[in-house]
Amino acid sequence: MAETHNEFPTVLGEDAVFKGELRFEKGMKLLGKFEGQITSDGQMVVAEGAALIGDAKAGTIKIEGQVKGNIHAATKIQLSASARLEGDLQTQRLEVAEGAVLIGRCVVGVNGQSKGGDHKIVTRPVETVAPQKPKSPEPAPAIAKK
Repeated sequence: MAETHNEFPTVLGEDAVFKGELRFEKGMKLLGKFEGQITSDGQMVVAEGAALIGDAKAGTIKIEGQVKGNIHAATKIQLSASARLEGDLQTQRLEVAEGAVLIGRCVVGVNGQSKGGDHKIVTRPVETVAPQKPKSPEPAPAIAKK
């Protein structure tokens, strides 16, 4: 899906440094640095190289850069391979690419709510482990004849 201007009518550029509270209705793409609180029913993207320090609540959230804070998405949270999230997350659906770093707790389930048995809680940091090549078996030692 191509990212058009209509999807992200609000963009904080690479050279932007913003502190405070941000509210928007449609899509927002963060390319720079933001410290504070973000609230929206729309889509939010933290681009690769961007940083968010604070909490965010949106319809969907995609993280390609760094986030230090708690995030809540009504529909879905995506962590790309370059993502680093240090904080708790809550959502209905979670997609985590290989290479993403997540340090925090997750609540994933129906509407991201904690109702009965329809959610999963991860209580320890998730670490990415590099795949290892299987070792070839070593030849058996030669047996001496008598």
